[in-house]
Amino acid sequence: MNDPATLDDFHRIDIRVGTVVDAQPYPEARKPAIKLWIDFGAELGVRQSSAQLTEHYAPNVLVGRQVCAVVNFAPRQIGKFRSEVLTLGMPDADGAVVLVRPDQAVPPGGRLF
Repeated sequence: MNDPATLDDFHRIDIRVGTVVDAQPYPEARKPAIKLWIDFGAELGVRQSSAQLTEHYAPNVLVGRQVCAVVNFAPRQIGKFRSEVLTLGMPDADGAVVLVRPDQAVPPGGRLF
């Protein structure tokens, strides 16, 4: 069993909602991925993310969609692309990523609580 997390642990992870403003295929990635540019509103602006979403999503259907992401992890270099946020998803029955997102439109930059 994992060590129990505390409420303070949860508060350290900054999960925000943003709107995908651009999405491009990323064929150079080791695993099929899509490059995302996500607008988190005035406070955080647009951040980049590389996400393995190709089983269920094409880049053109992601533009305009709200997604949830961890915005306070250190950036990671994914090949030649700098991923600044961790876009969140859950595995479907076959292990492919399904995005985590609000079920109603919310203002960009809203923090999960």
